[in-house]
Amino acid sequence: MSQISAERTRTLSQNLVELLTSYEEELMALEREAPTIGKLRRAVGIAIAEACFLITDQASQADWAPPTDGPSRRTG
Repeated sequence: MSQISAERTRTLSQNLVELLTSYEEELMALEREAPTIGKLRRAVGIAIAEACFLITDQASQADWAPPTDGPSRRTG
């Protein structure tokens, strides 16, 4: 990933975290009244975690690409 592209990714990820954090806080409050909101809150939390990972990740874009040496193997 080029330096400009990496910086742009970090900036977009930081914006996403800021945006989703306020939604997650509201969802936590709603979850107290309606426990079924928990699934949505967890999904938002996962999106926040993934964005945080992108912010701190120093790896190249190639690390995000699927393997090209044949079909992937499933474990388990």
